[in-house]
Amino acid sequence: METRDSKSIKKALVSALPHTIPVFTGFIFLGMAYGVLMQAKGYNALWSVLMSAVAFCGSMQFVAITLLTTAFNPFQAFLMSFMVNARHLFYGVSMLGKYRGMGKIKAFLVYLLCDETFSIIYSIEPPEDVDSKSFYFWISLLDYLYWVLGTFLGGVIGNFVSFNTMGLDFVLTALFTVLFLEQMKAKENRLCGFIGIVGTVISLAVFGQENVVIPAMMIILVILTAGRKKICT
Repeated sequence: METRDSKSIKKALVSALPHTIPVFTGFIFLGMAYGVLMQAKGYNALWSVLMSAVAFCGSMQFVAITLLTTAFNPFQAFLMSFMVNARHLFYGVSMLGKYRGMGKIKAFLVYLLCDETFSIIYSIEPPEDVDSKSFYFWISLLDYLYWVLGTFLGGVIGNFVSFNTMGLDFVLTALFTVLFLEQMKAKENRLCGFIGIVGTVISLAVFGQENVVIPAMMIILVILTAGRKKICT
């Protein structure tokens, strides 16, 4: 016989699952691309899955393939990792309200906070009859499992199939585009979306393609902070 807690957890899973479907479609193919690339560089499915399960840092994992196959430079590896993942500093600040009062599970949610999970959790609220802690837990865990599963499949396929992998990493760009368009359907999100586009264009023009991410986030943060009263009303 199911207890009240188990029913609540299942209800949260059923509510969270549909929100993660776009991430599933993106993570499966992108994870497979990563697994295939790792296999091509001499790292079998075990190593690629361990990397995805422990590091779980998407874009940096692709960068790490180069770091793993060249002369190791600890300082360069640290600096590259910091630059690629610095956006999570902004994610963490933005999620302070969402994750307040989460108790022991908070550390787990923070560990699994990736771009796509942030995009989903930040933009939606759990149904009134669904426990928010369980709801956020399932979104985070499902996205994590999708990525690890995709990596495993890619690592296995890479053993038997050899093909040109050029362009496979574009799946990540396509996934971000879908998530962005999904959020822009809501009228209240359109101004912030426009600010994000403008900030990115300015950063690209001033700092160039190689250094666009962090300056763009700083520009967006300054604009949103300066106009928070008008934006939030």
